[in-house]
Amino acid sequence: MEESAREEEWAALMRAALAGDAGTYRRFLQSITPYLRRLAQQSCARFGASASDAEDAVQEALLAIHLKRGTWDPARPITPWLSAIVRNKLIDMLRRAGQPAVPIDNLVEVLPAGEAGSAPEAGDIERLIGKLKDQQRSVVRMVSLEGCSAREAATRLGMSETGVRVALHRALKSLASLYEAGAGRAMVKRARDPGGG
Repeated sequence: MEESAREEEWAALMRAALAGDAGTYRRFLQSITPYLRRLAQQSCARFGASASDAEDAVQEALLAIHLKRGTWDPARPITPWLSAIVRNKLIDMLRRAGQPAVPIDNLVEVLPAGEAGSAPEAGDIERLIGKLKDQQRSVVRMVSLEGCSAREAATRLGMSETGVRVALHRALKSLASLYEAGAGRAMVKRARDPGGG
């Protein structure tokens, strides 16, 4: 698929998702995941990080995209926004790994920055995370909020690294479902009270 066609497709999917179309939101996430994975794998290979580090970065990027989806400006291209999120997650991950030989500035050049926008309200994030199962909540807090690697979270939680990655992936799906349910309720409320707040 040509870059311009891909850009138009992803932007259309995200616009529909932001309007409350849950099925489209799922298709959007499935469609962008190979792109995110390719970016992460290429960068990790270039800087000597492992394939599991690349997958960790993809999972963290998907979670960040989910939590920050409202910060994307529909008037702007979506691919730079996605690239900026992956770039930031990779930088965070490489810094956490304590790899002083990794030239972070070079990574910044490899993955172009886009309009990443600001973070969502802390209360909104905590409210959504609070609805997850205990293990998923712990994994999300450790990996995405505290900045632990999958290995560190696995050690602290008495889990395998694979278990941490699976829990993070399932947490992302749960957060997507919670978002879909909330978006649906918000649409019903707006329909019942079009002028109210």
